Amino acid sequence: MDAIVKPFPVEDISARRPSQKEAEEAVRTLLRYIGENPDREGLKDTPRRVVKSYSELYGGYYQDPEDVLGRTFEEVAGYDNIVLVKDIPFFSHCEHHMVPIIGKAHIAYLPDGRVLGLSKIARTVDIFARRLQTQETMTAQIANAIDETLQPKGVAVLIEADHMCMAMRGVQKIGSSTMTTTFTGAFKNDAREQARFMSMLRGHHYPA
Repeated sequence: MDAIVKPFPVEDISARRPSQKEAEEAVRTLLRYIGENPDREGLKDTPRRVVKSYSELYGGYYQDPEDVLGRTFEEVAGYDNIVLVKDIPFFSHCEHHMVPIIGKAHIAYLPDGRVLGLSKIARTVDIFARRLQTQETMTAQIANAIDETLQPKGVAVLIEADHMCMAMRGVQKIGSSTMTTTFTGAFKNDAREQARFMSMLRGHHYPA
C-alpha cells in the first residue's frame, strides 16, 4: 500500500515553492501542450494571470485553521443546544483533475461551555476548500478541525457539491451532486442528535 502523502506544513511551503517565473513557464508549457500558441496576443499575459489567480484559489495552503478557530467565547448564558450554520457556499478543486467543485457546507456543533464566532466556521470551510481536495477528505477535515480546537460535545458536517470532473469530462453527467457527512461525539453516538441536525437542515422543528 502506498504511503499517504500529506500537504507540506504551512511553514515549509515557501521554502519548497518554485519562483513565479518558473510557475509562469509551466503555464506556457501547458498552453503549448493543448495546441495553443502562448505568444499570440490573447495569451501573452495569461501565464501571469493564472499564477496570480492560484494565489487566491489555493490560498488555503497558507492558512492554519487553528489560527481561525483559536478564539472562542465562554459567555453563553448556559446555552448548550445545537449551533448550526448552513448553506455556506464554497469553491474548491478536485485533486484528481484540478477542475472545480462547487457546493455548500452545513456545520453544527453542541457547545461544551464555549462557542465560536459564526464567521470562524465559514472561514474554516474556505481554508480547506482553497486546497486541492476530495469531498470526503474536506468533510472530515472541517469536522476534525472544529472538534480538536473547540472540543465541543459533538460536531456534524454535511457537504453537498457538484463536481465538474463528472460534468465536463468522463461520464459528463451534468446536474448530479454528491453528499458527504462526518459526525463526531454526540452526533456520532446518538441517533437522536443526528436526527435533530437533519431536521434543522430541512427547516423543521425537532424537540430538544
